[in-house]
Amino acid sequence: MRSDPPVDPRGVRFAAALTTAVLAVVLLTGSDWLLGAQAVVFALGAFAGSRFAPYSVLYRILLAPRLAPPTEREDAAPVRFSQLVGLAFAVVGVAGYLTGLTVLGVVATALALAAAFLNAAFGLCLGCEMYAVIARIRNKKLGATA
Repeated sequence: MRSDPPVDPRGVRFAAALTTAVLAVVLLTGSDWLLGAQAVVFALGAFAGSRFAPYSVLYRILLAPRLAPPTEREDAAPVRFSQLVGLAFAVVGVAGYLTGLTVLGVVATALALAAAFLNAAFGLCLGCEMYAVIARIRNKKLGATA
């Protein structure tokens, strides 16, 4: 993943809150197209970065101008990785719904919803934590081979 400027953690939590709402609606309705739309949102965040991610754009336009400047910023790479993880779950969910494996669609959506909710409500980004663990393992392996 390429290097992006640090992000406002409030924007990340705002995006997680919107994601939580969308995924809750998906679970209530079983809407494969809405989950597909959320997959596109995840893909934009993962591959284009927060500069082009729809929920981040909404945050920058609607909320950020009304708030004090952020007192801290977060590295963008773990956030992008978490969007990639969300994309994987959304794609599996869409595949489940479209192929009639509704339980697969529900489980994948529920797992993505749980992760989004933890981030929105508590600032706990599971994808970001996964990113840190993977980085530690990679660094340990690189250190062992050097």
